[in-house]
Amino acid sequence: MTHLELLLSRYPALAPCREDIQRAFALLRDAYAGGGKLLACGNGGSASDAAHIVGELMKSFARPRDIGSARQRLCDALPEADAAYLAAGLEGALPAVSLHGEVALVSAFANDAAPDLIYAQQVLGLGRPGDSLLALSTSGNSKNVVRAVQTAKALGLGTVGLTGRGGGALAKWCDVCVRVPETETYRVQELHLPVYHALCRMLEDHFFGGGAA
Repeated sequence: MTHLELLLSRYPALAPCREDIQRAFALLRDAYAGGGKLLACGNGGSASDAAHIVGELMKSFARPRDIGSARQRLCDALPEADAAYLAAGLEGALPAVSLHGEVALVSAFANDAAPDLIYAQQVLGLGRPGDSLLALSTSGNSKNVVRAVQTAKALGLGTVGLTGRGGGALAKWCDVCVRVPETETYRVQELHLPVYHALCRMLEDHFFGGGAA
Protein backbone atom coordinates (compact mmCIF):
# COMPACT_ATOMS: atom_id res chain seq x y z
CA MET A 1 0.00 0.00 0.00
CA THR A 2 1.41 3.40 -0.93
CA HIS A 3 1.57 6.24 1.58
CA LEU A 4 -1.23 8.02 -0.24
CA GLU A 5 -3.45 4.94 -0.16
CA LEU A 6 -2.67 4.46 3.53
CA LEU A 7 -3.53 8.10 4.23
CA LEU A 8 -6.89 7.79 2.51
CA SER A 9 -7.67 4.51 4.27
CA ARG A 10 -7.05 6.14 7.64
CA TYR A 11 -8.75 9.44 6.76
CA PRO A 12 -11.55 8.65 4.30
CA ALA A 13 -12.73 12.27 4.42
CA LEU A 14 -9.61 13.17 2.44
CA ALA A 15 -10.64 11.07 -0.57
CA PRO A 16 -11.67 14.16 -2.61
CA CYS A 17 -8.11 15.50 -2.12
CA ARG A 18 -6.39 12.46 -3.67
CA GLU A 19 -5.49 14.05 -7.01
CA ASP A 20 -4.31 17.32 -5.47
CA ILE A 21 -2.15 15.52 -2.89
CA GLN A 22 -0.56 13.51 -5.71
CA ARG A 23 0.00 16.70 -7.71
CA ALA A 24 1.51 18.42 -4.67
CA PHE A 25 3.92 15.52 -4.23
CA ALA A 26 4.90 15.65 -7.90
CA LEU A 27 5.58 19.39 -7.73
CA LEU A 28 7.72 19.09 -4.59
CA ARG A 29 9.52 16.01 -5.93
CA ASP A 30 10.40 17.75 -9.18
CA ALA A 31 11.64 20.84 -7.33
CA TYR A 32 13.96 18.74 -5.19
CA ALA A 33 15.08 16.65 -8.15
CA GLY A 34 16.12 19.86 -9.88
CA GLY A 35 18.25 20.98 -6.94
CA GLY A 36 15.68 23.30 -5.38
CA LYS A 37 14.67 23.87 -1.78
CA LEU A 38 11.35 24.27 -0.01
CA LEU A 39 10.17 27.44 1.71
CA ALA A 40 7.18 27.09 4.06
CA CYS A 41 4.98 29.68 5.74
CA GLY A 42 1.81 30.09 7.76
CA ASN A 43 0.43 31.93 10.80
CA GLY A 44 -0.32 30.73 14.31
CA GLY A 45 -0.90 26.98 14.31
CA SER A 46 -0.09 26.92 10.61
CA ALA A 47 3.31 28.50 11.38
CA SER A 48 3.92 25.62 13.76
CA ASP A 49 2.89 23.23 10.99
CA ALA A 50 5.37 24.91 8.63
CA ALA A 51 8.14 24.36 11.19
CA HIS A 52 6.96 20.76 11.69
CA ILE A 53 7.22 20.12 7.95
CA VAL A 54 10.75 21.52 7.85
CA GLY A 55 11.70 19.26 10.74
CA GLU A 56 10.48 16.16 8.89
CA LEU A 57 12.32 17.10 5.70
CA MET A 58 15.66 18.21 7.10
CA LYS A 59 16.39 14.97 8.98
CA SER A 60 15.35 11.34 9.01
CA PHE A 61 11.58 11.01 9.35
CA ALA A 62 10.68 7.33 9.10
CA ARG A 63 13.70 5.66 7.51
CA PRO A 64 17.52 5.96 7.57
CA ARG A 65 18.94 8.57 5.22
CA ASP A 66 22.41 8.12 3.80
CA ILE A 67 24.40 11.35 3.33
CA GLY A 68 25.68 10.20 -0.05
CA SER A 69 28.63 12.03 -1.59
CA ALA A 70 29.00 14.20 1.51
CA ARG A 71 30.59 11.20 3.21
CA GLN A 72 33.60 11.27 0.90
CA ARG A 73 33.94 15.04 1.19
CA LEU A 74 34.08 14.71 4.97
CA CYS A 75 36.76 12.05 4.66
CA ASP A 76 38.78 14.19 2.26
CA ALA A 77 38.62 17.34 4.40
CA LEU A 78 38.87 16.15 8.00
CA PRO A 79 40.94 13.93 10.28
CA GLU A 80 39.74 10.34 10.22
CA ALA A 81 38.13 10.36 13.67
CA ASP A 82 36.24 13.60 13.05
CA ALA A 83 35.09 12.48 9.61
CA ALA A 84 33.92 9.13 10.99
CA TYR A 85 31.94 10.79 13.79
CA LEU A 86 30.21 13.23 11.47
CA ALA A 87 29.51 10.61 8.81
CA ALA A 88 27.97 8.29 11.40
CA GLY A 89 25.79 10.97 13.00
CA LEU A 90 24.59 13.14 10.13
CA GLU A 91 21.48 12.29 8.09
CA GLY A 92 20.47 13.07 4.52
CA ALA A 93 18.39 16.24 4.24
CA LEU A 94 15.81 17.68 1.90
CA PRO A 95 16.58 21.41 2.20
CA ALA A 96 13.71 23.39 3.69
CA VAL A 97 13.24 26.70 5.53
CA SER A 98 10.33 27.86 7.70
CA LEU A 99 9.87 31.58 7.05
CA HIS A 100 8.37 32.52 10.41
CA GLY A 101 11.52 31.42 12.26
CA GLU A 102 13.52 34.60 11.57
CA VAL A 103 12.02 36.56 14.46
CA ALA A 104 14.29 39.61 14.19
CA LEU A 105 13.74 39.94 10.44
CA VAL A 106 9.99 39.34 10.63
CA SER A 107 9.46 41.82 13.46
CA ALA A 108 11.73 44.46 11.89
CA PHE A 109 10.06 44.22 8.50
CA ALA A 110 6.58 44.29 10.04
CA ASN A 111 7.50 47.38 12.04
CA ASP A 112 9.55 49.25 9.43
CA ALA A 113 7.83 48.31 6.18
CA ALA A 114 4.67 46.25 5.62
CA PRO A 115 3.34 43.50 7.94
CA ASP A 116 1.56 41.72 5.10
CA LEU A 117 4.87 41.34 3.24
CA ILE A 118 6.92 39.61 5.96
CA TYR A 119 6.95 36.34 4.02
CA ALA A 120 7.06 37.87 0.55
CA GLN A 121 10.27 39.67 1.52
CA GLN A 122 11.91 36.39 2.47
CA VAL A 123 10.69 34.70 -0.70
CA LEU A 124 12.31 37.54 -2.64
CA GLY A 125 15.57 37.14 -0.73
CA LEU A 126 15.75 33.35 -0.51
CA GLY A 127 13.71 32.02 -3.40
CA ARG A 128 15.25 31.00 -6.70
CA PRO A 129 13.61 29.61 -9.85
CA GLY A 130 13.07 25.90 -9.31
CA ASP A 131 12.46 26.20 -5.57
CA SER A 132 9.01 25.58 -4.12
CA LEU A 133 6.80 27.34 -1.57
CA LEU A 134 4.39 25.47 0.69
CA ALA A 135 1.78 27.93 1.96
CA LEU A 136 -0.55 27.02 4.84
CA SER A 137 -3.72 28.96 5.63
CA THR A 138 -6.88 27.41 7.00
CA SER A 139 -9.02 30.06 5.28
CA GLY A 140 -6.77 30.40 2.26
CA ASN A 141 -6.96 34.17 2.66
CA SER A 142 -4.12 35.03 5.07
CA LYS A 143 -2.77 38.21 3.48
CA ASN A 144 0.91 37.63 4.24
CA VAL A 145 0.71 34.06 2.92
CA VAL A 146 -1.09 35.12 -0.27
CA ARG A 147 1.51 37.84 -0.91
CA ALA A 148 4.26 35.26 -0.45
CA VAL A 149 2.63 33.00 -3.06
CA GLN A 150 2.23 35.88 -5.51
CA THR A 151 5.90 36.76 -5.11
CA ALA A 152 6.93 33.12 -5.49
CA LYS A 153 4.99 32.73 -8.73
CA ALA A 154 6.55 35.89 -10.14
CA LEU A 155 10.03 34.57 -9.32
CA GLY A 156 9.50 31.12 -10.86
CA LEU A 157 8.89 29.02 -7.74
CA GLY A 158 6.34 26.21 -7.70
CA THR A 159 3.58 26.83 -5.17
CA VAL A 160 1.49 24.45 -3.07
CA GLY A 161 -1.31 25.58 -0.78
CA LEU A 162 -2.84 23.74 2.18
CA THR A 163 -6.23 25.21 3.07
CA GLY A 164 -9.70 24.40 4.28
CA ARG A 165 -12.68 23.52 2.12
CA GLY A 166 -13.12 26.88 0.37
CA GLY A 167 -9.50 27.39 -0.65
CA GLY A 168 -9.77 31.18 -0.55
CA ALA A 169 -7.31 33.22 -2.55
CA LEU A 170 -4.69 30.48 -2.36
CA ALA A 171 -6.85 28.25 -4.55
CA LYS A 172 -6.54 30.93 -7.23
CA TRP A 173 -2.84 31.65 -6.91
CA CYS A 174 -1.21 28.31 -6.06
CA ASP A 175 -0.15 25.81 -8.72
CA VAL A 176 -1.68 23.11 -6.50
CA CYS A 177 -4.09 23.67 -3.61
CA VAL A 178 -5.04 20.83 -1.26
CA ARG A 179 -8.39 21.87 0.23
CA VAL A 180 -9.23 19.59 3.12
CA PRO A 181 -12.98 19.17 3.69
CA GLU A 182 -13.36 21.21 6.88
CA THR A 183 -14.00 24.88 7.65
CA GLU A 184 -13.31 25.37 11.37
CA THR A 185 -9.68 26.29 11.95
CA TYR A 186 -8.77 23.52 14.36
CA ARG A 187 -10.47 20.87 12.26
CA VAL A 188 -8.68 22.04 9.13
CA GLN A 189 -5.38 21.83 10.99
CA GLU A 190 -6.24 18.33 12.23
CA LEU A 191 -6.41 17.20 8.60
CA HIS A 192 -3.41 19.22 7.43
CA LEU A 193 -1.08 17.20 9.66
CA PRO A 194 -1.74 13.75 8.11
CA VAL A 195 -1.59 15.31 4.63
CA TYR A 196 1.83 16.84 5.11
CA HIS A 197 3.09 13.78 6.96
CA ALA A 198 2.12 11.71 3.93
CA LEU A 199 3.86 14.16 1.60
CA CYS A 200 7.02 14.02 3.72
CA ARG A 201 6.97 10.21 3.73
CA MET A 202 6.47 10.16 -0.04
CA LEU A 203 9.39 12.53 -0.58
CA GLU A 204 11.62 10.65 1.84
CA ASP A 205 10.95 7.32 0.17
CA HIS A 206 11.49 8.77 -3.29
CA PHE A 207 14.86 10.33 -2.50
CA PHE A 208 16.19 7.86 0.06
CA GLY A 209 15.41 4.53 -1.49
CA GLY A 210 11.97 3.54 -0.30
CA GLY A 211 10.49 2.66 -3.68
CA ALA A 212 6.99 3.72 -4.72
CA ALA A 213 5.50 6.76 -3.01
